[in-house]
Amino acid sequence: MNPTGRRILSLVRPALALAAAAAVSGCADGGSRRAGARQTIANIGSDTMLNLAAAWAEAYDRIDPDVSVEVSGGGSGQGAAALINGTCDLANCSRKLEAREIEEIRNRRTLDAMEFIAGFDALSIFVHPNNPLEEISIEELGDMYREDGKTTLWSQLGVSIPGARGDAIILVNRQNSSGTYHYFKEAVVGKKNEFKLSALHANGSKDAVELIATTPNAIGYSGMGYATPEVKQLRVSRVRGGPAFAPCAATALSGEYPVARPMFIYSAGEPEPHVRRYLDWILSASGQDIVRAVGYVPNAAE
Repeated sequence: MNPTGRRILSLVRPALALAAAAAVSGCADGGSRRAGARQTIANIGSDTMLNLAAAWAEAYDRIDPDVSVEVSGGGSGQGAAALINGTCDLANCSRKLEAREIEEIRNRRTLDAMEFIAGFDALSIFVHPNNPLEEISIEELGDMYREDGKTTLWSQLGVSIPGARGDAIILVNRQNSSGTYHYFKEAVVGKKNEFKLSALHANGSKDAVELIATTPNAIGYSGMGYATPEVKQLRVSRVRGGPAFAPCAATALSGEYPVARPMFIYSAGEPEPHVRRYLDWILSASGQDIVRAVGYVPNAAE
Protein backbone atom coordinates (compact mmCIF):
# COMPACT_ATOMS: atom_id res chain seq x y z
CA MET A 1 0.00 0.00 0.00
CA ASN A 2 1.49 3.35 -1.00
CA PRO A 3 1.35 6.49 1.17
CA THR A 4 -1.85 7.70 -0.51
CA GLY A 5 -3.66 4.52 0.50
CA ARG A 6 -4.12 3.39 -3.12
CA ARG A 7 -3.12 -0.03 -4.36
CA ILE A 8 -0.83 -0.27 -7.34
CA LEU A 9 -2.29 -2.34 -10.22
CA SER A 10 -5.69 -2.75 -8.66
CA LEU A 11 -9.00 -1.01 -9.18
CA VAL A 12 -8.39 2.55 -8.07
CA ARG A 13 -11.34 4.17 -6.36
CA PRO A 14 -10.78 7.92 -6.52
CA ALA A 15 -12.75 10.43 -4.55
CA LEU A 16 -15.29 11.21 -7.21
CA ALA A 17 -15.15 14.95 -6.90
CA LEU A 18 -14.42 17.10 -9.94
CA ALA A 19 -13.22 20.60 -9.13
CA ALA A 20 -14.21 21.91 -12.55
CA ALA A 21 -14.03 25.55 -11.51
CA ALA A 22 -10.65 25.24 -9.82
CA ALA A 23 -7.52 26.69 -11.38
CA VAL A 24 -5.64 24.09 -13.41
CA SER A 25 -2.18 23.41 -12.01
CA GLY A 26 1.02 23.24 -14.09
CA CYS A 27 2.38 20.09 -15.65
CA ALA A 28 5.95 18.96 -15.11
CA ASP A 29 6.21 15.43 -16.54
CA GLY A 30 4.97 12.75 -18.90
CA GLY A 31 2.98 13.45 -22.05
CA SER A 32 1.31 16.55 -20.59
CA ARG A 33 2.05 19.70 -22.55
CA ARG A 34 0.93 23.30 -22.53
CA ALA A 35 -0.84 24.84 -25.53
CA GLY A 36 -0.89 28.52 -24.60
CA ALA A 37 -2.87 28.79 -21.39
CA ARG A 38 -4.42 25.35 -21.91
CA GLN A 39 -3.10 22.15 -20.44
CA THR A 40 -3.30 18.98 -22.48
CA ILE A 41 -3.88 15.34 -21.62
CA ALA A 42 -2.44 12.87 -24.11
CA ASN A 43 -4.69 9.79 -24.16
CA ILE A 44 -3.53 6.93 -26.43
CA GLY A 45 -4.41 3.28 -26.93
CA SER A 46 -7.25 0.83 -27.46
CA ASP A 47 -9.27 1.09 -30.68
CA THR A 48 -12.15 -0.58 -28.84
CA MET A 49 -12.23 2.40 -26.49
CA LEU A 50 -11.55 5.05 -29.15
CA ASN A 51 -15.16 6.20 -29.66
CA LEU A 52 -15.68 6.22 -25.90
CA ALA A 53 -12.48 8.18 -25.25
CA ALA A 54 -13.45 10.71 -27.92
CA ALA A 55 -16.90 11.13 -26.35
CA TRP A 56 -15.33 11.68 -22.91
CA ALA A 57 -12.92 14.25 -24.35
CA GLU A 58 -15.67 16.16 -26.13
CA ALA A 59 -17.86 16.29 -23.02
CA TYR A 60 -14.99 17.28 -20.76
CA ASP A 61 -14.11 20.22 -23.01
CA ARG A 62 -17.39 21.80 -21.93
CA ILE A 63 -16.67 21.11 -18.27
CA ASP A 64 -13.10 22.39 -18.15
CA PRO A 65 -12.22 24.43 -21.26
CA ASP A 66 -8.73 25.04 -19.85
CA VAL A 67 -7.85 21.38 -20.46
CA SER A 68 -7.60 19.78 -23.90
CA VAL A 69 -7.83 15.97 -24.03
CA GLU A 70 -6.04 14.69 -27.15
CA VAL A 71 -7.20 11.18 -28.08
CA SER A 72 -5.66 8.70 -30.52
CA GLY A 73 -5.98 4.94 -31.09
CA GLY A 74 -3.63 2.39 -32.56
CA GLY A 75 -4.36 -0.44 -30.13
CA SER A 76 -3.69 -1.28 -26.49
CA GLY A 77 -0.08 -2.11 -27.31
CA GLN A 78 0.43 1.41 -28.67
CA GLY A 79 -0.99 2.88 -25.48
CA ALA A 80 1.30 0.74 -23.33
CA ALA A 81 4.32 1.74 -25.43
CA ALA A 82 3.43 5.44 -25.12
CA LEU A 83 3.12 5.09 -21.36
CA ILE A 84 6.52 3.38 -21.19
CA ASN A 85 8.09 6.11 -23.34
CA GLY A 86 6.44 8.94 -21.45
CA THR A 87 4.62 10.26 -24.51
CA CYS A 88 1.14 9.96 -23.04
CA ASP A 89 -0.53 10.74 -19.74
CA LEU A 90 -3.15 7.99 -19.95
CA ALA A 91 -3.15 4.69 -21.84
CA ASN A 92 -6.46 3.06 -22.78
CA CYS A 93 -6.27 -0.74 -22.78
CA SER A 94 -8.87 -3.40 -23.51
CA ARG A 95 -6.56 -5.86 -21.73
CA LYS A 96 -4.43 -5.75 -18.60
CA LEU A 97 -0.88 -4.49 -18.91
CA GLU A 98 1.55 -7.36 -19.29
CA ALA A 99 4.19 -8.03 -16.61
CA ARG A 100 6.99 -6.95 -18.95
CA GLU A 101 5.20 -3.66 -19.68
CA ILE A 102 4.77 -2.95 -15.97
CA GLU A 103 8.46 -3.68 -15.45
CA GLU A 104 9.48 -1.41 -18.33
CA ILE A 105 7.47 1.47 -16.87
CA ARG A 106 9.18 0.92 -13.54
CA ASN A 107 12.66 0.66 -15.06
CA ARG A 108 12.43 3.49 -17.58
CA ARG A 109 10.34 5.98 -15.63
CA THR A 110 10.92 4.85 -12.03
CA LEU A 111 7.16 4.85 -11.58
CA ASP A 112 4.58 2.17 -10.86
CA ALA A 113 1.69 1.66 -13.24
CA MET A 114 -1.69 2.59 -11.79
CA GLU A 115 -4.81 0.82 -13.07
CA PHE A 116 -8.32 2.24 -13.33
CA ILE A 117 -11.37 0.27 -14.51
CA ALA A 118 -13.45 2.64 -16.62
CA GLY A 119 -16.24 0.27 -17.65
CA PHE A 120 -16.87 -3.11 -19.23
CA ASP A 121 -17.22 -4.44 -22.77
CA ALA A 122 -19.14 -7.51 -23.84
CA LEU A 123 -17.10 -8.54 -26.87
CA SER A 124 -19.61 -9.02 -29.69
CA ILE A 125 -19.48 -11.76 -32.31
CA PHE A 126 -20.71 -10.30 -35.60
CA VAL A 127 -21.95 -11.87 -38.83
CA HIS A 128 -23.58 -10.49 -41.96
CA PRO A 129 -27.35 -9.83 -41.60
CA ASN A 130 -28.10 -12.47 -44.28
CA ASN A 131 -26.50 -15.15 -42.14
CA PRO A 132 -29.34 -17.19 -40.54
CA LEU A 133 -27.15 -18.19 -37.58
CA GLU A 134 -28.46 -16.77 -34.29
CA GLU A 135 -26.04 -18.21 -31.74
CA ILE A 136 -22.60 -19.78 -31.48
CA SER A 137 -20.49 -21.38 -28.76
CA ILE A 138 -16.98 -20.54 -27.61
CA GLU A 139 -16.14 -24.11 -28.58
CA GLU A 140 -17.30 -23.55 -32.18
CA LEU A 141 -15.60 -20.16 -32.45
CA GLY A 142 -12.33 -21.62 -31.23
CA ASP A 143 -12.47 -24.37 -33.81
CA MET A 144 -13.04 -21.76 -36.53
CA TYR A 145 -10.15 -19.50 -35.54
CA ARG A 146 -7.49 -21.99 -34.32
CA GLU A 147 -4.75 -22.89 -36.76
CA ASP A 148 -5.63 -26.59 -36.49
CA GLY A 149 -9.40 -26.03 -36.30
CA LYS A 150 -11.61 -28.23 -38.50
CA THR A 151 -14.58 -25.88 -38.90
CA THR A 152 -14.00 -24.11 -42.23
CA LEU A 153 -17.43 -24.25 -43.92
CA TRP A 154 -20.75 -22.74 -42.89
CA SER A 155 -22.49 -25.98 -43.89
CA GLN A 156 -20.64 -27.70 -41.02
CA LEU A 157 -22.83 -25.57 -38.74
CA GLY A 158 -25.94 -26.31 -40.77
CA VAL A 159 -25.93 -22.83 -42.30
CA SER A 160 -26.59 -21.69 -45.86
CA ILE A 161 -26.18 -17.95 -46.44
CA PRO A 162 -28.31 -16.24 -49.12
CA GLY A 163 -26.17 -14.17 -51.46
CA ALA A 164 -22.89 -15.72 -50.33
CA ARG A 165 -20.25 -16.83 -52.80
CA GLY A 166 -19.45 -20.37 -51.82
CA ASP A 167 -19.55 -21.99 -48.40
CA ALA A 168 -16.18 -21.05 -46.90
CA ILE A 169 -16.12 -19.21 -43.57
CA ILE A 170 -14.25 -15.91 -43.89
CA LEU A 171 -12.62 -15.06 -40.57
CA VAL A 172 -12.13 -11.40 -39.64
CA ASN A 173 -9.37 -10.86 -37.11
CA ARG A 174 -7.71 -7.82 -35.49
CA GLN A 175 -4.09 -6.66 -35.69
CA ASN A 176 -1.80 -8.14 -33.04
CA SER A 177 -1.23 -4.76 -31.35
CA SER A 178 -4.90 -4.80 -30.36
CA GLY A 179 -5.93 -5.68 -26.82
CA THR A 180 -9.09 -7.16 -28.31
CA TYR A 181 -6.95 -9.53 -30.39
CA HIS A 182 -5.07 -10.70 -27.29
CA TYR A 183 -8.24 -11.06 -25.23
CA PHE A 184 -9.98 -13.08 -27.96
CA LYS A 185 -6.92 -15.30 -28.32
CA GLU A 186 -6.85 -16.01 -24.61
CA ALA A 187 -10.61 -16.44 -24.12
CA VAL A 188 -11.53 -18.23 -27.35
CA VAL A 189 -8.54 -19.53 -29.32
CA GLY A 190 -6.39 -20.47 -26.32
CA LYS A 191 -3.08 -19.02 -25.12
CA LYS A 192 -1.01 -21.88 -26.53
CA ASN A 193 -2.81 -21.95 -29.89
CA GLU A 194 -2.29 -19.80 -32.96
CA PHE A 195 -4.79 -18.08 -35.24
CA LYS A 196 -5.43 -19.40 -38.75
CA LEU A 197 -3.15 -17.57 -41.18
CA SER A 198 -6.05 -17.23 -43.63
CA ALA A 199 -7.94 -14.78 -41.39
CA LEU A 200 -8.38 -11.23 -42.71
CA HIS A 201 -6.88 -8.57 -40.45
CA ALA A 202 -8.77 -5.33 -39.76
CA ASN A 203 -6.88 -2.30 -38.46
CA GLY A 204 -9.53 -1.27 -35.95
CA SER A 205 -12.90 -2.09 -34.44
CA LYS A 206 -14.81 0.04 -36.95
CA ASP A 207 -12.93 -1.50 -39.88
CA ALA A 208 -13.71 -5.02 -38.65
CA VAL A 209 -17.44 -4.34 -38.45
CA GLU A 210 -17.52 -2.63 -41.84
CA LEU A 211 -15.73 -5.59 -43.45
CA ILE A 212 -18.24 -8.04 -41.97
CA ALA A 213 -21.13 -5.84 -43.13
CA THR A 214 -20.01 -6.16 -46.76
CA THR A 215 -18.96 -9.84 -46.68
CA PRO A 216 -21.84 -12.35 -46.39
CA ASN A 217 -19.53 -15.28 -45.51
CA ALA A 218 -17.69 -13.37 -42.77
CA ILE A 219 -17.63 -13.71 -39.00
CA GLY A 220 -15.62 -11.55 -36.63
CA TYR A 221 -15.44 -9.86 -33.26
CA SER A 222 -15.35 -6.32 -31.91
CA GLY A 223 -16.53 -4.24 -28.97
CA MET A 224 -20.28 -4.14 -28.45
CA GLY A 225 -20.18 -0.36 -28.82
CA TYR A 226 -19.42 -0.81 -32.53
CA ALA A 227 -22.66 -2.64 -33.35
CA THR A 228 -24.55 -1.21 -36.35
CA PRO A 229 -27.75 -2.19 -38.20
CA GLU A 230 -25.51 -3.51 -41.00
CA VAL A 231 -24.30 -6.48 -38.92
CA LYS A 232 -25.89 -9.10 -36.67
CA GLN A 233 -24.73 -9.83 -33.11
CA LEU A 234 -24.86 -13.51 -32.19
CA ARG A 235 -25.85 -14.92 -28.83
CA VAL A 236 -22.90 -16.79 -27.33
CA SER A 237 -22.74 -19.93 -25.16
CA ARG A 238 -19.77 -21.44 -23.37
CA VAL A 239 -20.28 -24.89 -24.90
CA ARG A 240 -22.22 -26.17 -27.87
CA GLY A 241 -25.85 -26.68 -26.90
CA GLY A 242 -25.49 -24.68 -23.68
CA PRO A 243 -27.49 -21.58 -22.77
CA ALA A 244 -26.58 -18.68 -25.09
CA PHE A 245 -26.70 -15.01 -24.09
CA ALA A 246 -26.76 -11.75 -26.00
CA PRO A 247 -24.08 -9.14 -25.22
CA CYS A 248 -25.57 -6.48 -22.96
CA ALA A 249 -24.96 -4.77 -19.63
CA ALA A 250 -26.93 -7.31 -17.58
CA THR A 251 -25.22 -10.41 -19.01
CA ALA A 252 -21.77 -8.81 -18.90
CA LEU A 253 -22.09 -7.88 -15.22
CA SER A 254 -23.71 -11.19 -14.24
CA GLY A 255 -20.95 -13.20 -15.92
CA GLU A 256 -23.48 -15.05 -18.12
CA TYR A 257 -22.02 -13.62 -21.31
CA PRO A 258 -18.80 -15.61 -21.78
CA VAL A 259 -16.64 -12.97 -23.50
CA ALA A 260 -16.97 -9.87 -21.32
CA ARG A 261 -13.99 -7.93 -19.98
CA PRO A 262 -13.04 -4.73 -18.16
CA MET A 263 -11.83 -1.65 -20.03
CA PHE A 264 -8.73 -0.18 -18.37
CA ILE A 265 -7.03 3.18 -18.18
CA TYR A 266 -3.43 3.25 -16.97
CA SER A 267 -1.17 6.01 -15.74
CA ALA A 268 2.52 5.92 -14.79
CA GLY A 269 2.49 6.90 -11.14
CA GLU A 270 -0.01 9.28 -9.57
CA PRO A 271 -1.43 11.45 -12.39
CA GLU A 272 -0.81 15.19 -12.50
CA PRO A 273 -3.63 17.12 -10.75
CA HIS A 274 -5.46 18.13 -13.95
CA VAL A 275 -5.18 14.54 -15.27
CA ARG A 276 -6.45 13.21 -11.93
CA ARG A 277 -9.49 15.49 -12.12
CA TYR A 278 -10.24 14.14 -15.57
CA LEU A 279 -9.98 10.53 -14.35
CA ASP A 280 -12.21 11.31 -11.37
CA TRP A 281 -14.79 12.71 -13.77
CA ILE A 282 -14.59 9.62 -16.04
CA LEU A 283 -15.34 7.42 -13.03
CA SER A 284 -18.09 9.72 -11.76
CA ALA A 285 -21.78 9.28 -12.59
CA SER A 286 -21.45 11.78 -15.46
CA GLY A 287 -18.52 9.97 -17.06
CA GLN A 288 -20.20 6.59 -16.61
CA ASP A 289 -23.36 7.91 -18.27
CA ILE A 290 -21.22 8.40 -21.38
CA VAL A 291 -19.99 4.79 -21.13
CA ARG A 292 -23.64 3.71 -21.26
CA ALA A 293 -24.54 6.14 -24.05
CA VAL A 294 -21.70 4.92 -26.29
CA GLY A 295 -22.94 1.34 -25.87
CA TYR A 296 -20.68 -0.14 -23.22
CA VAL A 297 -21.30 -1.19 -19.64
CA PRO A 298 -20.72 1.31 -16.82
CA ASN A 299 -18.53 0.35 -13.91
CA ALA A 300 -20.66 -1.88 -11.68
CA ALA A 301 -19.36 -0.07 -8.62
CA GLU A 302 -20.88 3.23 -9.76
